[in-house]
Amino acid sequence: MAATASDNSDDVGSPTQQSPLASQRAKQNNAPTEANRTGRMGGYFTLGYKEGFSQWWANVSPAAAEHTVMSYVPYLQQPPTQSQTGFSPASVTGSKMSISEDSSKAASPVTTESNSDPYGPRQWNSHLVKLSGKNRALNEFSVERLGEDVDHNLVMLHGYGAGLGFFYKNFEGLSRAKGWKIYALDMLGMGRSSRPPFRVQAKDRQASITEAENWFIDALEEWRIIKKIDRFTLLGHSLGGYLAVAYALKYPGHINKLILASPVGIPEDPYAVNADMPEPPSSTLANEFSQDQTETTQTSNPGIPDYTKTNGHSGGDNNNLFNARSKPDFSASSETSKPSSTGSTPTAPRKPLPKWLTYLWDANISPFSLVRWSGPLGPRFVSGWTSRRFSHLPPDEAQALHTYAYTLFKQRGSGEYALAYILAPGAFARSPLIRRIAGVGRQMVTPSGQLTNTIQEQRRNIRESGIPVILMYGENDWMDVNGGYASARLLNRERERVMKEGSEEEKKRESGRAEVVVVKEAGHHVYLDGWEQFNRVMLKEMGEVRD
Repeated sequence: MAATASDNSDDVGSPTQQSPLASQRAKQNNAPTEANRTGRMGGYFTLGYKEGFSQWWANVSPAAAEHTVMSYVPYLQQPPTQSQTGFSPASVTGSKMSISEDSSKAASPVTTESNSDPYGPRQWNSHLVKLSGKNRALNEFSVERLGEDVDHNLVMLHGYGAGLGFFYKNFEGLSRAKGWKIYALDMLGMGRSSRPPFRVQAKDRQASITEAENWFIDALEEWRIIKKIDRFTLLGHSLGGYLAVAYALKYPGHINKLILASPVGIPEDPYAVNADMPEPPSSTLANEFSQDQTETTQTSNPGIPDYTKTNGHSGGDNNNLFNARSKPDFSASSETSKPSSTGSTPTAPRKPLPKWLTYLWDANISPFSLVRWSGPLGPRFVSGWTSRRFSHLPPDEAQALHTYAYTLFKQRGSGEYALAYILAPGAFARSPLIRRIAGVGRQMVTPSGQLTNTIQEQRRNIRESGIPVILMYGENDWMDVNGGYASARLLNRERERVMKEGSEEEKKRESGRAEVVVVKEAGHHVYLDGWEQFNRVMLKEMGEVRD
């Protein structure tokens, strides 16, 4: 059931629902918008000044905005929303996303009964999971089927600067799987998780990269221990996919299956590998401001083989603002038309990015900093992204996601500052996953599931026997699918090596495999652009999970 409009209120039980974006109303009424009358920049930022000021003045809290988005989950009319974080709107200087100790702000579970939910009964929960240390906590949303044992767990990680609410199209469909409990987390320092100060203490290059990765994945591992989850399937989108690989390498023995949805950071790029590291606490620019999703979800990309695609169809993802490298043509059937095993494309290396862009990337100027500094212009700036990113959705859902994104973007900077340590200007990884991904599912593990470090420990313990890795891309994805194909070949090569050279016991235990899936009519946000196909692929992969 869709959420309805209400008066300006931060009560998550009656969330504020602003009117549709000016550009969307204009399409409905066939009338010119203020944005269309203000020239080229006005056409880019589709929200008018008056509406932008109104949204800024309304100052909706992140908790209320998340509640509104989650109210669009089918059969979930009143979603549970903890308000221990994100209960207050951001101040002029940015909210610290402080943690409330008031027990009344915790959310009670919501049960959808079988008489109103054909796949019920199901229980929906919203929790704040406190971690060790000061101001460290993760926002968690979960759903499980009642009357069944929980045999498997799925954990979902969002991308850079986003939040768990962006998965609202997936919760209902994925929770139909019997014996599964679905978790979605806001990563530390993003979404409605707490936002402790981000600092890197390391001095050398690789140690700084590792420390930035650990800031997120150590929090995920602590959450796993608190929840008493031994093994789970891990889904990560974009930056979440990159961190999912980092987690699988550092904390082996706990992943049943790894699903990487348009992961960032796989291909190797000489400029990124050799680029200067930022001075703490630098941030980065986002990579997604130019693409209109209406075009993405209605056009087909002939450059990707049909055999890799799921249902649907698509063109080129124009959301490629800083990733200035052309993609190879996969339409030819010869082996030479496929990407190399290193994840690089057969085209010439891209030119260095403009100095002004590199400066902004390494000078603590993130898109969210611009939103925080812009005051009443913030909603208008954000509309330049949301009006294109969500243009394929119904206007009320697009508006709810716009408000949700704006409330998250204007919060105090925290986890966003890690990105400049992980990625160089242009969104290529400083430590590319293509160099590391073959080790996923091949680490030495102790009986307690800890990574072994010494030769003596390795002699007493066993090596992981591989895990399935699924790499999913949108047909119009600006993330280069070449990295996915190259990663799959490296992972499958490891399986072939075990089956050829391993002992009979190793061959029997072998579970590794890798596959690339391309979802038609979808761009980078494959879980949202092509959510129906995405959910079908996910349910298939979940159905094949074995402990």
